[in-house]
Amino acid sequence: MPKEECTDLLKFLSPFPAEVQEKALWLRDFVWELYPQANELIYDNYNAVAFGWSPTEKVGQVFCNIAVGRTSHNVQFGFYWGALLEDPQKLLIGNGNQYRYFLVKNIADFPKEYMTELLSEAWLNSWKKIKDPKQIVEGKTITKSISAAKREKGIKKK
Repeated sequence: MPKEECTDLLKFLSPFPAEVQEKALWLRDFVWELYPQANELIYDNYNAVAFGWSPTEKVGQVFCNIAVGRTSHNVQFGFYWGALLEDPQKLLIGNGNQYRYFLVKNIADFPKEYMTELLSEAWLNSWKKIKDPKQIVEGKTITKSISAAKREKGIKKK
């Protein structure tokens, strides 16, 4: 399924307020426009709806993701291997040994040029993690998991 296949994602995002959905979908378009050859992996988890991009169908090669918190309604523009990225402006949050993210408060303040640079570096890093070239696929949208927990749990419409 290509970018246009967003039925599951729209269903998973539907309990969130309109402005949260708008941010998440705007970010989705931003990444898809830059990396149409990547694959979108969608996860409907108990604590967040998350979707990310990878040159394969494996989460270990995800280079970028968007996560929407169920209770906080925070929208994170994240990098699965963000700790490996140069971040000269120090805009990424996190101090663990892997994940880093940018908290998207509104679309107007999203640093597109800077994030485009980080995406480029993250994309190259994700390719280095591929051990078997047969794993490479292009342009799919894949729903990887659907939470057994009721989606509406913890979501409060504003």
